[in-house]
Amino acid sequence: MSDFSFKIIKKSKKSWARAGILETPHGIIHTPAFISVATQASVKSLSPEDLENLGAEVILSNTYHLYLRPGAEIVKKAGGLHKFMNWKGPMVTDSGGFQVFSLGWGRVHKIGKIGWFPGSEEFQEARLPEEARLQRPKFVKITEDGVEFTSHLDGSKHFFTPEKSIKIQEDLGADIIFAFDECTSPLAGYDYTKRSIKRTHDWAVRCLKAKKRKDQALFGIVQGGEYKDLRAESLKFITSLPFDGIGIGGSLGKTRKDMFKILKRMHSFLPEEKPRHLLGIGRSEDLENCVKLGMDLFDCVWPTRLARRGSLIVKSGRINIKNAKYIKDFQPIEKGCPCYACKNFTRAYISHLFRAKELLAYRLATIHNLYFTLKLMENIRNAI
Repeated sequence: MSDFSFKIIKKSKKSWARAGILETPHGIIHTPAFISVATQASVKSLSPEDLENLGAEVILSNTYHLYLRPGAEIVKKAGGLHKFMNWKGPMVTDSGGFQVFSLGWGRVHKIGKIGWFPGSEEFQEARLPEEARLQRPKFVKITEDGVEFTSHLDGSKHFFTPEKSIKIQEDLGADIIFAFDECTSPLAGYDYTKRSIKRTHDWAVRCLKAKKRKDQALFGIVQGGEYKDLRAESLKFITSLPFDGIGIGGSLGKTRKDMFKILKRMHSFLPEEKPRHLLGIGRSEDLENCVKLGMDLFDCVWPTRLARRGSLIVKSGRINIKNAKYIKDFQPIEKGCPCYACKNFTRAYISHLFRAKELLAYRLATIHNLYFTLKLMENIRNAI
């Protein structure tokens, strides 16, 4: 990595956890790190100054969404994402590969990477109506050359190739970019997943050839779903290529236990000297376990999305601030929490804001949930 370096400064004696420093052109990322998601060049309801005050070192934006709106050429003319959104720290962009899943089988089956259905902690295929199982995705069409997307904004057609994904990411100008891949569904069978990793591997080679900018680090993505041999095959192939870091992508099984098992199997094959990014994982209850399994970087919309729904993360779990019992609760969200929301406002006030649909509700809830998550990662680093 010409403008990058990754150094492990401490390893745990009790697990595979490691603490390190990832240097980028826009600053240092202390790992393990949680990356706040700014899908459309904005962490919803927060300003870049808010993020700095919360201690966020790095953010991630979405290549596909920014390509649709406002357009990569506009961001490039503005001087890149950093100048466009006035973010001075390190930045990551994904490749658009996750949208292959989220706008495809994920949208049809209302399913996540680890098989959770809304309101359920465990995967249950029986819950999926027969008509949904047979329905085909309407917003994506995958070929060997790339993926045709149907815009959710206006129905227009757009074709992403590995080369186009890299070009868009170079125009956006993040410090860390990702190879274009196919993120598979937890419902994908063995034969389909095997064909899919061949496609992802071909695209990975094309991404490396397409990359022109030397001031960006390119991470490859390991796929293979929940299948032991396919994960091993993908890991061996991706780590044989000159990527600057390794992303762990795709379906991570049907339950959390599956995810931990998959990561445990992969550990001995992961290059020690390269940073490892576990894509799309950010539940507070998962972060510590995944750090123990050797992961360095995480990104997820989970804490900010929860916040907008009125679900606030506390040490004992989560509270739904919209519940009636909080209407007259004059305590802070979490006693002893030094975040702006907890220092200045009560549960009763924030509950009122949500009921009144005031925009400040989303801001205060997001500040608290992100602070909790970032502080959790700081504590994990200190423990290492």
